[in-house]
Amino acid sequence: MQRETEIIVAKGAGFCFGVKRAVDIAFKNANTSRVFTLGPIIHNPQVVQRLVDMGVTPLEGLVLSDIKASDTIIIRTHGVPVDTLEALKKTGCSIIDATCPFVKKAQDHAKALAQRGYQVLIIGDRDHPEVKGLVSYAGDDVVVVSSEDEVGKLKNRVGIVVQTTQPVDTLKRVVQRVLQRVKELVVYNTICSSTDLRLKETMRLTDKVEAIFVVGGRNSANTTQLTRLCRSKNIPTYHIENVSEIQDSWLRGINKIGITAGASTPDWIINEVIDRIKYRGGNGQYGSTAKRGD
Repeated sequence: MQRETEIIVAKGAGFCFGVKRAVDIAFKNANTSRVFTLGPIIHNPQVVQRLVDMGVTPLEGLVLSDIKASDTIIIRTHGVPVDTLEALKKTGCSIIDATCPFVKKAQDHAKALAQRGYQVLIIGDRDHPEVKGLVSYAGDDVVVVSSEDEVGKLKNRVGIVVQTTQPVDTLKRVVQRVLQRVKELVVYNTICSSTDLRLKETMRLTDKVEAIFVVGGRNSANTTQLTRLCRSKNIPTYHIENVSEIQDSWLRGINKIGITAGASTPDWIINEVIDRIKYRGGNGQYGSTAKRGD
């Protein structure tokens, strides 16, 4: 007889503060006029589609001639470059800034460091929209690295800011390398505390379960990091965006299943995954219990 499956959900799985704030702003302003977001409001295709269904359309590229003064533009949680924001203001449209407050703080630090004469070094993914925004605040000498191996020649005075979803260990390694090359270093740890906590909770979870589901968009940086972390622990790891991707073969013979989720994953998707595991094959033939982790 099949034993009851225990499902443990990471305590901090799902929306972080900044994402929840941005999504709430977007839903609140849906159907009020022509409403757009600059790129997807968050990195979760299911949430973005729900907003599209309500009339909030993501703009993948900004064409100023298409923007009317009567339009509403929502700045995505990742923020936008300075020149993009200034160009939007000239259109006369209504601008609602949903930039995550933690991202905004990183932008402020980058700007302040550049004004004080420091060469700004940003730790992060140079192709990520958050980092593209940070670069625009950081002055002409800005350097972007994703690891300590990318640190090259630097000026004598350097200031560091970090993409909010980077692991703390990456910051530590880069700081150690930079210290060997400069005379003066200022470091702002702009990593969101929920990112670090989510990684630690997921690490603990991998020691308690036989397989783990990482739920979130494949274009989500922090969800990808969670997946990489779980796989480094040599535990069967399944990165899924939604419940339809789950295969019954993944569940056979597994009595303890973990679920973690990125900061852009809403509770309703997490709950669908829990229900799918509880009722394998859709017929509820196996019992399951679910709880949040410590």
